[in-house]
Amino acid sequence: MEAIKNYYLADMGVMLGRSMRHVFRSMDTIITVTIMPIAMMLLFVYVLGGAINAGTDNYVNYLLPGILLIAVANSIGYVSFRLFTDVQRGIFERFNSMPIARSAALWGHVLTSLVSNVISVTVIVLVALVMGFRSPAGVLSWLAVGGILAMFTLALTWVAAIAGLSAKSIDGASAIAYPIHFLPLVSSAFVPTKTMPAAVRAFAENQPLTPMVEAIRALLSGQPVGGEIWLALAWCLGIMFVAYAWAMRVYTKRR
Repeated sequence: MEAIKNYYLADMGVMLGRSMRHVFRSMDTIITVTIMPIAMMLLFVYVLGGAINAGTDNYVNYLLPGILLIAVANSIGYVSFRLFTDVQRGIFERFNSMPIARSAALWGHVLTSLVSNVISVTVIVLVALVMGFRSPAGVLSWLAVGGILAMFTLALTWVAAIAGLSAKSIDGASAIAYPIHFLPLVSSAFVPTKTMPAAVRAFAENQPLTPMVEAIRALLSGQPVGGEIWLALAWCLGIMFVAYAWAMRVYTKRR
């Protein structure tokens, strides 16, 4: 059993390395996932921040949680794109003919999404510190923030895997990113939901990203988190388990 476990982990490591090389060779991926959220943070803080009443003097503190989630959401289209490309090139069939774990190729893409987003989020936090972001959060709070972002990444990655494995065209594979990009804009990421019209506010307060934004914001500001963190975890786990089961079913049929 231990030998099988080591064998499987070694195969996943090789697939992770392969996918990471593709990421670092693709400048458009780096620009979209890292540079665009930073540009949006600069725009909102230095151009629009003075006109936004978020109830705080340090708008970058208010804005950062939403920017981190947007960075994760921006990466999802590339996950489905890379998976679709592998499917079209017959990469999975080629790997299945080799003595490697059958699901290692798929998990390579999933782990690549997680690792690349860790890098992206770290860079964004460093830029935010230069812009004046300050947090009294302790180590446990930062670990909790990291846990929420990791689960959010995994949840969206498995959603992207469904599109990448089942799409009929490259546009269809990438289209999964569009509704996900919309959700942060209609949440508490940029302004408090109480400033929104009633119908928009009802949607914003009952969609997955708002409790994640609020939980991360409370953790970073050293405030009581309340029930928001459990709601955020419930959304992440629910989406992740459903998407994982669906993606593995599609992958098994295609294999």
